[in-house]
Order: sequence, then structure tokens, then C-alpha cells
Amino acid sequence: MQRFAMQKLVEWKNKKNKKPLVIMGARQVGKTWLMKEFGKQYYDKVAYISFYNNARMRRVFEQDYDIKRIISAINIEVGFTVSADNTLIIFDEIQNAPKAFESLKYFNEDAPEYNIIVAGSLLGVALHEGVSYPVGKVTTLNLYPLNFREFLYAVGENVLADALKTKDYNLIDSFSEKYIYHLKNYMYVGGMPEAVNCFLNNSDYYAARDVQKEIILQYRGDFGKHISSIELPRINMVWDSVPMQLAKENKKFFFGQIKKGARSSEFEKAIQWLIDSGLIYRVHKVNIPHVPLSAYKELSFFKLFFLDIGLLGAMSELDLHSIIEGSRLFIEFKGAFTEQYVLQQIVSDTEYSPYYYGTESATFEQDFLIQKGMNAVPIEVKAETNIHSQSLKAFYNKFHPEQSIRLSLLNYQEQDWMVNIPLYAVCNL
Repeated sequence: MQRFAMQKLVEWKNKKNKKPLVIMGARQVGKTWLMKEFGKQYYDKVAYISFYNNARMRRVFEQDYDIKRIISAINIEVGFTVSADNTLIIFDEIQNAPKAFESLKYFNEDAPEYNIIVAGSLLGVALHEGVSYPVGKVTTLNLYPLNFREFLYAVGENVLADALKTKDYNLIDSFSEKYIYHLKNYMYVGGMPEAVNCFLNNSDYYAARDVQKEIILQYRGDFGKHISSIELPRINMVWDSVPMQLAKENKKFFFGQIKKGARSSEFEKAIQWLIDSGLIYRVHKVNIPHVPLSAYKELSFFKLFFLDIGLLGAMSELDLHSIIEGSRLFIEFKGAFTEQYVLQQIVSDTEYSPYYYGTESATFEQDFLIQKGMNAVPIEVKAETNIHSQSLKAFYNKFHPEQSIRLSLLNYQEQDWMVNIPLYAVCNL
């Protein structure tokens, strides 16, 4: 399986003054596989330490931060001598060993010659709950489920995947039917590595769905293990409400749809826990499309999305027949799946941070808003080919952005005021 993050790891390895690398991401997105595969391909030896149920190694770091002593203990644990020049040291499930995480500061200061990568399924939660982050002493890399281009590589469509980055739409659009076929598969199977592998090995949508359901059960298991009994019901209510919230015409998150009379103060911690764990994304509203967009976001107004479109389908019990019946998949839940797909590609396969536009009095909204240089660029998401872009046109007439983008199943086309980019080419935003 080809993960684009591998190239980023290679770039990290080749840096002269590199810091320990922290990989952030939800459970089951492939962090452990990526670290081990990177070590296998680019190092002579891999010293893999997991802190899951490993009290012995946790105690090593709780004593002090003497790097020589710690390296000696690692040598004993892995059964060979760690060398700075040819060994990759991996600390996995590091959220279970806060002192090991804090030791990265001392590795950076006292022994920068060692190559160290760390990861943890709930590391984001641990940091939010008080684990000291070694600010300025580590490099961070976010890992997400497979995006659409990675999915194309996984199913053996290397030429299609490579063509997307050429931006040669005369070439790309001539294969639009093939792209849309694989896009429908991706929107059902999603990008969780285990589900993708299951689909590849068995050509079985039902088997992939079973994997998705099992992953969701594991996530719910994490809720019960790591959350207080007081907060647990709220976590479950927020998690269960996301598909329903996305199904609305106005996808803004309403607390009153979690339960009658719900207030934001009741569920802020629950939402933050799910964000910290990497299980949901939050996209804030911007009421004035000026740059920097981050300065104009409204903290109280946002949309929530799942980490993976396949898990959204499993949670929503999306019918398999949607894959077969033309464009039905793209219009399920009023385009909720299409918007989830676009959000996922923006986050994992572009450099942009997504927002959306709206005001209290406006009769139109923009599905997404991104900042390109000094310009705020509106993005309208359309799930069909027979489309009208009234909201995008209204935004253009009011604010006159230098660029306006529509994402749809139509081929690439440029108009005086708007560019249509095919949904399968979100990577080219």
C-alpha cells in the first residue's frame, strides 16, 4: 500500500538537524504499519517499543532522562545494539507513557543523532489532558485515512493517480468514467487501511463493510475505556448525531438535535475529546471572507465531519445498491457523502485549512472556504451533473473573489467567473 506520508518520512530522515518525529492520527489509520515499513525500507535495524501493557519500559523513563541509560534499556528490550546511524527507534502507543513522550525533549537536546519516531492512538487526547508537549523539540506529522489518490494506487490504478497531478484535463477528463467508477467505490469502502485491504483481497463490499463496523465498535470501546462515566453518554450522543447533522440541508451543528434543550456547554468536552482523538473534524464558519480566514472564524458555529467517508456510510447504513445505481451514491443524504468526501480530500491531500461561509442573515452559504495566498476562495460542492450554482454566483456577485470553484461530476471547465473542477480532482485545488 502506498502512503504519501512515506515521502515525508524520507524527507525527515534526510534532514541534517532533525528532531524526533511525532505521528498524530486516529486509531486504525495505519500509523504502526507506516513506521515499521519506513524502518524496514530505509534502515538496517528497527528498535520497536510499544508501551501498551509494557510497565517495564514505562518505568525506564519514569526514573530520569539519562539518555545513555535509556538507550541501554532499549538495547536489552529489543535484543540488539541500537546504533545512531542505522537504527530507527519507534515508540508506539506512547500516550501510555507520558514520561517517554517528555523524554523527546532530552533526545533532541542531548542525543540528536538518534532517529526516533513516536505515535499513539489517543496521543491527542493525552496532550489535551496535561501530558507535557516538548514544544520546539519535535516535528509533527498528521496521518489520515487513505485519500482518493492513495486509494487509486491501492487498487492498481497508478496511471490514473499519476495523471491527476499533471492537471492536464484533456487527458484526465478523457478517463472520467473510470475515475467516477473508482470514486464510487472509494465513497463506499473509504480509506481505512484494513477496509481497503479487505476490499482488494476479496473484491467484496460486504466484507469491507464488516471491517468498518468492527472499527466503529473498537472506537466505542475506546470511549468506555478512556472516558468518565459522566462524559461517556455525551460522547456517544455527539458521535451518533454526526450523520444526522450532515443529512440536513443546513449542515451547521445544532446542539438541540443531540437532545431536546441541549446546550453547547454540556457537550463542549465531548466534541473536543472526539476531535483530539482524531475521530471527527470541525470546520468553523467565517462570517467575513477576508484573509487571514483564521482571524474571522466564529468559534460557536461549525460543522462536524467523520474522519472517514466509509465509516460515515457504515454509521448511516448506506445501501450497497447505491454503488450500482448511477449517481445515487452522490445524492444520498442531500449530498452529505459528497461534502464529507471533499472535506476529507482537502484535509489529507491539499495544503489548505477548510472553513465555510455564512452569516446570520444570509440566504446563501458556501460549503467551503479556503485561503490561497491572500485570497479567500469559495468552494461549492455539487453531487450531480445537472447543476445550478446560485449560491456560488451570489457569493461572487457580493464579494468578487479572484477565483470561485465548483466541484461536481462535470468535466473541467473555465467560465468568466468560476472554474468547475471534477470531484475526483480535489487534490488540484
